Amino acid sequence: MKHFFKYLKAHYNIRDYRFSLAVLVIALSVIGVLMVRSARPDLMNTQIMGVVLGIAVMIVISLIDYNWLLNLYWPMYILNLILLAAINIPGLGVTVNGAKRWLDLVIIQFQPSDLTKILMILFFARFLSDREQQINRPKVILQAVALILPSLALIVSQPNLSTTICVAGLFCALLFLAGLSYKFIGTVLAISVPAVIIFLVIAVQPNQPLLHDYQQERILAWLEPEKYADDESYQQLNSVMAIGSGQLSGKGYNNDETNSVKNGNFVSEPQTDFIFAIIGEELGFVGCCVVIFLLLLIIIECILVGLKAKDTGGRIICGGVAALIGIQSFINIGVATLILPNTGLSLPFVSYGLTSVVCFFMGIGFVLNVGLQPNKYQ
Repeated sequence: MKHFFKYLKAHYNIRDYRFSLAVLVIALSVIGVLMVRSARPDLMNTQIMGVVLGIAVMIVISLIDYNWLLNLYWPMYILNLILLAAINIPGLGVTVNGAKRWLDLVIIQFQPSDLTKILMILFFARFLSDREQQINRPKVILQAVALILPSLALIVSQPNLSTTICVAGLFCALLFLAGLSYKFIGTVLAISVPAVIIFLVIAVQPNQPLLHDYQQERILAWLEPEKYADDESYQQLNSVMAIGSGQLSGKGYNNDETNSVKNGNFVSEPQTDFIFAIIGEELGFVGCCVVIFLLLLIIIECILVGLKAKDTGGRIICGGVAALIGIQSFINIGVATLILPNTGLSLPFVSYGLTSVVCFFMGIGFVLNVGLQPNKYQ
């Protein structure tokens, strides 16, 4: 232990440690623990354990040279595919609510797709930084797309369309961070926007071949919520009602009002997908703004660290973590407010989920380490 601290003192300057980022993340996680306690008191201890474990993992990772870890980018890529594929092995994959997304390793049960997000950030940070000068060449872009497709295919087959969309969006952000030209981005948008519109038109047709029935119903419920008020849009409409009923300051934390959405069980999984509805109802507009503001500050802190990174790999890691938090937060809050179709994504650092919480802390740990690097060996 003595040699370890001597190593840290010799290689890092504690003044470069981004304590402000760590404090913001911990503060948001404390709010998460309180809201999980209000939504599902029996899960609070597990959430606390996830936060404590996450903080420990964050500290350890923040002190490990990210460049050393990036040298292992191919083993990380293979490990990711193995974990995603292992879900289909009898006895290892766990099915919950019709979806096989969990891996049971006896000692621990976790969701590999959460870890995929972090591993893909690390993998492409190295892969794209090695090809920084050729990033706009079709060959490099096609190679990157070919490398992300196996992960997307394995995740969507679980089925887990929401996480697939999140990882795909993250991948696009990583390409942009690596220096993809605006001309290429404009071309892709010119093709993808009409493609999405065509996809939605086809998806709402009877007997369409693109989506599962429940996925199609969620899109239809999003387009016509009142028509599906007693079915697919039931939870989202109740979520919007809960957020609105909180008004400015909310009904009070962990209140026992019988007409509340939480106490009336009008929203399933309030501790995960619809945790924002609980925040809106109990803490009101002020509470919602505090959570969104903390998320925004965390994203900004990650970006600021990335701007000072000593290399492209560090910049991509910081930007990737910021993009992941931003994308997943937007989707979760968008679902809770009926801006987006109903999907199953957690709110970073707030929603219940040991795997999700620990993985996000891992991402912050890498950002903190990038922040330590500029003054290294000086």
